[in-house]
Amino acid sequence: MIGKVMRGRRVAGLLYYLYGPGRANEHVNPHIVAGWRHPAELEPALRPDGGRDFRNLTGLLNQPLAALGHHGYAEPVWHCVARAAREDRILSDDEWANVAQEIMNRTGLGPADDDDGVRWVAVRHADDHIHIVATLARQDGTKPKTWNDFYRVREACQAIERRYGLRVTAPGDRTAARRPTRSETEQARRRGWKEVPRVALRRQVITAAAGAASEDEFFRRLEAAGVLVRQRMSQRNPGEVTGYAVALPTSRNVTGEPVWFGGGKLAADLTLPKLRARWSGGSDSRPGGVSANERRELWEQVSMAARQAAAHIREAAADDPHAVADLPGATSDLLHIAARLLKDRRLRDAAEAFDRAAREPYARIPRFTRVGLHLRRTVRMLANAGSVPSGGSLVADCAGLVSAVADLRAAQKRMAQAVAARAAAQYLNGPLITPVHGSPVRLAVSDFPEPIRPHSGAHPRSSARSAGPPSPPVSRRPHR
Repeated sequence: MIGKVMRGRRVAGLLYYLYGPGRANEHVNPHIVAGWRHPAELEPALRPDGGRDFRNLTGLLNQPLAALGHHGYAEPVWHCVARAAREDRILSDDEWANVAQEIMNRTGLGPADDDDGVRWVAVRHADDHIHIVATLARQDGTKPKTWNDFYRVREACQAIERRYGLRVTAPGDRTAARRPTRSETEQARRRGWKEVPRVALRRQVITAAAGAASEDEFFRRLEAAGVLVRQRMSQRNPGEVTGYAVALPTSRNVTGEPVWFGGGKLAADLTLPKLRARWSGGSDSRPGGVSANERRELWEQVSMAARQAAAHIREAAADDPHAVADLPGATSDLLHIAARLLKDRRLRDAAEAFDRAAREPYARIPRFTRVGLHLRRTVRMLANAGSVPSGGSLVADCAGLVSAVADLRAAQKRMAQAVAARAAAQYLNGPLITPVHGSPVRLAVSDFPEPIRPHSGAHPRSSARSAGPPSPPVSRRPHR
């Protein structure tokens, strides 16, 4: 089960949407299954014309907000969508009510034993999901805390999976990259950009970090790639750089200023302290130019290093899966540098799909190993050598290395990372997968070994369903 948290300003507009027909008439029999009061007391009354009268419910939900006044949140409507997997059985209204109460208990917004919690309702208008709508003002006149609510929702979903035997999903470990906001996505569509600036910048930063051995080299690589760079200086120690932000020259706000993203807004492992921890001292660039023979030799060294790393991972996965924790990160470096030099779409898609597989939970820095350091050094040398010959052999070696990482992550019981690695392997082991056949991530989940397969007791549904919840008229919260 997956939960998504969003925030908005107007509870009335959200209720109208949830009880409406939906964007494609997909909303069927909308009704309240749970709330801070009994659902029968809260269900909007039917008007003579067949419509719903939301005035009473809207007024009840807004009363605590009015009492809290200007001390409340700028976006006081808390909206959570909880969705079951496609293969899960259809839950009853009572079971969905338990899902909603579990989420409100875990987040602390509306525990069952707290009469002064926030006011909320859970609306069901489809077989596979519910919408929880709450107003962020407690009934005792205080402001509720929402810190880490995304992770508490994740914990609640996992508890429900265990309780009802649903498909097991990965825990929230802060390895997912920050998703573009709706405004970023809509701006990219309006301007005809091929991708959202946040995504393009993340790829540029990861590639620059993979090819650099020092902080100065990292910033030089970003500027050479056409990325605007702004260093944040320490206020306590003049001359000390404590962070950085990047922007695309073409991405500007209404006043014409560049739209900046700090490294941590791209991914948790791209802050300057995290990048410094992974760089070794000095540079691996060779003095002067590199001849064609030297480039060919270097190419062979990288291929051999990839094969050695794959073999080392497979040996370690059987004995101590956590002994080679730095090799997934080195694999990511290889994919990004090879994709940039070869201009190979398969490698680029594989590198982006693999990103989460390279990250450790909570942005921890793994212990360096001899094999990992060797692979990273050869990758940096390749990045400094410039153009390379045709890379068919390296693509095959990358595919073997990525598959080994997928097995390693499965042995470590890190499903999110394992699925990301298997998705990357799907790109490298065959022709490009088109939307007609499904996304590589879905195919990876469907063919991955236990524990990633659905629960054996799950019953498939009789009707096809959309891949995600409908988009309600509220603003998205940043992805954590």
